[in-house]
Amino acid sequence: MLKLQSISKSFGGLHVLQDVNIEVPQGTIFGLIGPNGAGKTTMFNVVNAVYPSDTGRVIFRGDDITAGPPNRVARLGLARTHQVVRPLNDLTVRENVMVGACFGREHKRLKDAAAVANEVLARVGLADRANQLAGSLNVAQKKRLELARALAARPYLLLLDEVLAGLNPSEVSLMVDLIKRIRDEGITILMIEHLMHAVMNVSDRVLVLDFGKLIATGTPDEVVNNPQVIEAYLGDPKLAASLMGSDEDETAPPPAEGV
Repeated sequence: MLKLQSISKSFGGLHVLQDVNIEVPQGTIFGLIGPNGAGKTTMFNVVNAVYPSDTGRVIFRGDDITAGPPNRVARLGLARTHQVVRPLNDLTVRENVMVGACFGREHKRLKDAAAVANEVLARVGLADRANQLAGSLNVAQKKRLELARALAARPYLLLLDEVLAGLNPSEVSLMVDLIKRIRDEGITILMIEHLMHAVMNVSDRVLVLDFGKLIATGTPDEVVNNPQVIEAYLGDPKLAASLMGSDEDETAPPPAEGV
């Protein structure tokens, strides 16, 4: 589904990504974790062509999308959410989701986009909010709206950036169930997340970035027991040993900022 080949990205003298190589198979959930400033969101921005990479190639379903532009990438079937939600506040919830349908893979006309929006809003539990202004939603609802807009683009690959951040435990549980259902429908998912219990229990495989370098990749069990990952990110071996359980009592590390 997705290959990153020798991807590097710098801003001035700051090397944010350094020779990153990954392969994401179709139909999987890949978790992407790492300390604040590790380069996770920058990697997303390179994948969907917001930032050009300095070196390397991004291959999506056999197409070289390294040079973008982002609208072409979206038309090919790659959609994303953002760490800081970005609803179009003066449009209704339905109209926000219609934007995804109009500019996504199927390039829907307005009438057809409305039908897609209604279907997707029902899937994410926002059907009863369809006629509200997006700016009136609470944080959890805006997270679902962000996801709905991405799903309306009919993606093959979905990039989720901190979709669980700011949610209470019951909201996290509902969102995790939704993410699993999306994967079961055939959509491949690459997700950045700091809520460790959740990402470890939902992911088929996990990637770990530290100072822009990929330091580990493997199953959740393999990653949480990797000494380099424990030292760079988890810190406490006892925490690492507990990560495959419930997430209700976990205090997540603060969300990444900047990169």
